[in-house]
Amino acid sequence: MESEVSVWYLIANAGVLVQLVMLLLALASIVSWALIFQRLQVFRKAKQAQYAFEERFWSGMDLGQLYREVNSSPTPFSGMESVFRAGFKEFSRLRQQSRDADAVMEGTQRAMRVAFSREQERLEMHLPFLATVGSTSPYVGLFGTVWGIMNSFRGLAQVQQATLATVAPGISEALIATAMGLFAAIPAVIAYNRFSSISDALLKNYETFAEEFSSILHRRVHSSEQSAT
Repeated sequence: MESEVSVWYLIANAGVLVQLVMLLLALASIVSWALIFQRLQVFRKAKQAQYAFEERFWSGMDLGQLYREVNSSPTPFSGMESVFRAGFKEFSRLRQQSRDADAVMEGTQRAMRVAFSREQERLEMHLPFLATVGSTSPYVGLFGTVWGIMNSFRGLAQVQQATLATVAPGISEALIATAMGLFAAIPAVIAYNRFSSISDALLKNYETFAEEFSSILHRRVHSSEQSAT
């Protein structure tokens, strides 16, 4: 009797459409969990790389030497380092080509904005998928449930005497779709909110660093311009 009312028995005996809904939700859940673990690693490494680069940058090391070191061996997942490399590379190139300090700074800031946009895309990668799973999975599961209950009541029309034992299996197998929808949606929503918060914090730090670095380069280019005159 236990085998007849087990979850696996209900899934195996569900309608074809309900089974397809369950399969879709199971795949969405598996992919979501894979992306969750992958994003956890990415954000953990990004935070570690940020702390390490900030310590090196504010240690008083010469910026030219720091650029040569990070350019020869870039740190993976280090968004702040990427912004620094892009900015300092463009700054050095433009200083050799132009004496206009404003043009040099404008080009440097533009290069850092491009690097910042790339890091933003990298941090926010796969988050839309988690948001989609979190928002649509309950409705997909509900669709499977409604369809399964409809089939159960259609089956009752062909029975002379309807009892709880007749209705219960059909409704139970239909409700499994809703449960699977929630099982796929809840972790995806939690992960999306958490990762969005971490991504916003990292991007805010990158933006603040870009402004501070821009101020340092601004003082350097204007001081050299004044000394040249």
